[in-house]
Amino acid sequence: MSLAELAGLLADPTRATICLALLDGRAWTGIELARLAKVAPSTASEHLTRLIAGGVLAEERQGRHRYVRLAGPEIATLLEDLSSFSSTPRPPRSLRESNQHRAEARARTCYDHLAGHLGVAVADAMVRDGLVTDDTGLTVTASGVAWLERLGIALAPGRGRRPVVKACLDWTERRTHLAGQVGAALCGTAMDRRWVERIGAGRALRVTPAGRDAFREHLGIDAP
Repeated sequence: MSLAELAGLLADPTRATICLALLDGRAWTGIELARLAKVAPSTASEHLTRLIAGGVLAEERQGRHRYVRLAGPEIATLLEDLSSFSSTPRPPRSLRESNQHRAEARARTCYDHLAGHLGVAVADAMVRDGLVTDDTGLTVTASGVAWLERLGIALAPGRGRRPVVKACLDWTERRTHLAGQVGAALCGTAMDRRWVERIGAGRALRVTPAGRDAFREHLGIDAP
């Protein structure tokens, strides 16, 4: 697909809304996305078909149900980067929308890793403590590997196309959080151990009391 074709796919407001919703890393049904985008299910289906054909989304079927998700982490990175370089977001149109924006700025998922103030704080703490270094490109140090292993996280360098760790520009903080295998594993661990939990159906996360203790113990940060 050419750059112009990809830009055309993402330029439509409905398709952009669908793609941004899927940055939560989960698979959604067409009905759910239609409701979110405030369009008819048939309209949403047409948009989903185009996004799947363009390689932006991937389709999964379970029985009679069709689910869609982002095609991969590289698409999630592209969407987050585009959000970072977009113009100033429009002001919230309701108190509910304003609360959602503030919640996402505090902590959210960016596909399968932590973002927002929490994600950036985790990245800063790991650099500060020498768990990752950006001296010659972002890499995990030996002490970082040992620290991850104590959390039950084993890295698999060289397997697949996904890098061990990479920087992802955060669109609300305008700084980087951690993606790649490390970012995904940390987010998965935080979810599994109930350090964070989702707020509603969106991308926003809430740090639990157990999470505040864990982030303070393991990284010395006061989670939002």
